[in-house]
Amino acid sequence: MDASRAALSRTTRPTRSGNRMEPWIERAVRLAGLSAIFIVALIFIFLIRLSLPALTRIPLSAFGDLRWYPIEERFGLVSLVVGSLLVTAVAVGIAVPLGLVTAIYLGEIAPPWLGDILKPLIEILAGIPSIVLGFVGWVALAPLVQRLGAPTGLTAFTGGLILAYMALPTIISIAEDAIDAVPKSYRDGSLALGATRWQTIYRVVLPAARSGIVTAVMLGIGRAVGETMAVMMVTGNAAHVPRGTSMLFQPVRTMTATIAAEMGEVARGGTHYHVLFLIGALLFLITFAINSVAARLVGRRRTGEGGG
Repeated sequence: MDASRAALSRTTRPTRSGNRMEPWIERAVRLAGLSAIFIVALIFIFLIRLSLPALTRIPLSAFGDLRWYPIEERFGLVSLVVGSLLVTAVAVGIAVPLGLVTAIYLGEIAPPWLGDILKPLIEILAGIPSIVLGFVGWVALAPLVQRLGAPTGLTAFTGGLILAYMALPTIISIAEDAIDAVPKSYRDGSLALGATRWQTIYRVVLPAARSGIVTAVMLGIGRAVGETMAVMMVTGNAAHVPRGTSMLFQPVRTMTATIAAEMGEVARGGTHYHVLFLIGALLFLITFAINSVAARLVGRRRTGEGGG
């Protein structure tokens, strides 16, 4: 018995080399985390530095113009912001419900053999280049939208459909992982108390996986906000504010498409050049605001659970 205890203590006792390496590993992990924050801060400083000349040369009221026409020194950002929000809203309205329902099906309802087939296929969809999806949308989806009654197939709705397809793999994969991480004891306890399977999913599993689901939704929205090439190919690139009940079926231009289309032709150091960087800084702030709201929602949920 004494010999077995001595052998067990020797196997579980940390080695000296492990003790010497642990501080260095901790420093390396801390350095990696701080470097990510430092890089993001440098990107923001770079955008702000190149955006300031635009703010000094153009009055703030000029950015509220409804027209974007750089040749006439008209840099109205309203049409670009509205176009980006409209396309993103369509994508989120389609991708979030469909992605969450698919994640629930894979995590709670589908048999294991079917899940093992569908999960790799969904993850493969995330690797399709955006330019390929944009070409498919331009060739196949845009004519279909036009045949359904729209004056043109290159509309905000078409762009939203493409973005929804691109955001779905991210939402499904992360949300399904969050649902799968809920302990089995939660489900067993709910069923033992008399809850049905659907009540267990809705009132036990989904609240327990809320933080992961919110993260999945925010990453999907971030993918929709930051996409460039696919949106530029299928939205028509018309810099105007859509009006009326058919605004979804009118051409629009997004902020990302504006930067991609005009940065290569603009004169370096000119007003137009710095305005494009101002658009990039505005996109950065929008993404930061979305992530901050998500972090607050998740933090509030965890605080409530701790208080309960």
